[in-house]
Amino acid sequence: MPLPGAAGDRSYDVVVGHGALSQLDDMLMGLQPVPRRVALVTQSSIGVEVSTSLALHRFDIGVGEQFKTMVTIQELCEGFAEAGLTRGDVVVAVGGGMVTDVAGFAAASYHRGISVIHVPTTLLGMIDAAIGGKTGVNLPQGKNLVGAFWQPSGVLCDLDTLATLPEREIRCGNGEMAKYHFLTGDDLAALDLEARVARCVEIKAEVVASDERESGRRAILNYGHTLAHALEIASGHDIAHGEAVSIGLIFAARLAERLGRIDAARVAEHVDVVGGLYGLAIDIPRVGSADELLALMFRDKKAIDGLTFVLDGPDGVEVVVDVDPAIVLDVLNEALHS
Repeated sequence: MPLPGAAGDRSYDVVVGHGALSQLDDMLMGLQPVPRRVALVTQSSIGVEVSTSLALHRFDIGVGEQFKTMVTIQELCEGFAEAGLTRGDVVVAVGGGMVTDVAGFAAASYHRGISVIHVPTTLLGMIDAAIGGKTGVNLPQGKNLVGAFWQPSGVLCDLDTLATLPEREIRCGNGEMAKYHFLTGDDLAALDLEARVARCVEIKAEVVASDERESGRRAILNYGHTLAHALEIASGHDIAHGEAVSIGLIFAARLAERLGRIDAARVAEHVDVVGGLYGLAIDIPRVGSADELLALMFRDKKAIDGLTFVLDGPDGVEVVVDVDPAIVLDVLNEALHS
């Protein structure tokens, strides 16, 4: 099903369904100007065949967060230049969230911005990373600290690509999908996979349209991410993003309860969705001390005034600034020693 991705006056189609990749050539021919060359950014392990009538130049990037760096961006841009890509050409990103993040940033940077079409091949990519125009790479000091807001020209979510997805990748996608259960009152559990993916895309598109550059409301999409990013870094990225988000959602709920924003029943609802419906981890692994995790959370990119969290509350999920570090540390220590 086609869905409008929202980004102010730069809306674009998000196609969700089995066989969506077959629409790539039509999407390419709908660009203005029509490109002559396609830079396909992917990974050798993806195994998704891409067919287009345009000249195709393939660029494989490394697998793993250690390749999500400025070095990779430089290598891609140099490759684009050697292939003769102009401002009128297009990048097509085929892969998971890392691929779309990196390819999107390279597209935003090359010639100060060329078109990009995302073909996410993971559940996490379909419902989160490929939608909304946030691109970026990591620094040793933190995750996604360098990047750009660069909206794609279209997104093709081909559900057929999920058939061979490893179980861990499904868990990662489910970690992000669990987040959407708390952003609206929708009963996502009642939907089949195609409808659930489409609804998650709709929710994200609506939020992004209201706040493209994350100056306010868009930050609610980071629900569960403050601790999640700290866990990813503390574990040396042995804990994958979606796995960390599931743990971060439960921590955020417990922190919100401690702050008097929600009650125990609402915390239990989080546990039921994350641990019950999706069967995901809810306990904080011992990848660092409470003090170490707290220090990493202070580096979070949405931290504007002291410790900043996205927390549930009487008015729904919202950004809460200047959270008392002593309370956060207390909740962390309780979770680590329970």
